[in-house]
Amino acid sequence: MAFSLTKDDICLFLGEGLKMKRLLYGTLFVLVTFGAICFAAPTPAIVPAQSEWTAEIRFEHLQQIELQTKANRPLRFWYTIITVTNKTKNEVDFYPQCVLMTDTFQIIPAGKSVTPAVFELIKRRHQRKYPFLELLEKVDNKLLPGQDNTTDIAVIWPDFDQKAKAVKLFISGLSNETAVIDHPTAKEKSGMPVKVFLRKTLELSYDIAGDPTLRSHTKITYKDNRWVMR
Repeated sequence: MAFSLTKDDICLFLGEGLKMKRLLYGTLFVLVTFGAICFAAPTPAIVPAQSEWTAEIRFEHLQQIELQTKANRPLRFWYTIITVTNKTKNEVDFYPQCVLMTDTFQIIPAGKSVTPAVFELIKRRHQRKYPFLELLEKVDNKLLPGQDNTTDIAVIWPDFDQKAKAVKLFISGLSNETAVIDHPTAKEKSGMPVKVFLRKTLELSYDIAGDPTLRSHTKITYKDNRWVMR
């Protein structure tokens, strides 16, 4: 059977081809950029410099809690408790920051949409083990030395994407070790690469399993922890 292409058909064909080409190049650009960042990122020093410190840290595994509202619609939150001890002989600056990242690329800073009532629930739940529990956003910015000044901190997030099958917690501010790398693509006006500043960060990894409609029965499996520069 013979057929012919009109001018409009040819334009449509070429237009779709151009879209696919742009999509392919865009995807490749993202992958190359991500790979370059990962490849260029340094790892924390095995033997830190004399001026560098890293606090001793213990942590409770990620868990969830519900806050009942007046509308009888419970709000779900996730939290961990970190215990931080300054093992140096001097007080150090302490500005912890924590984010939760899902495998669906949702990134949530700790404290977002978290009311004081949630912290009070967590504090009551752990009153025996952590009688002096503090909220991350209220913790003192000076970490005093010694075991007697150990600080217990609640880190809280609102509920995240129910489709997520894995999450990572990134906790920075536990060390003054930093690094600087060149951004793989961004340039200054001078033409020099933009500098990216990284901090030594604790990464905690968990797998999430269960029916999304039965959130309270979600199974949380601890995978591992490691120090990264981020």
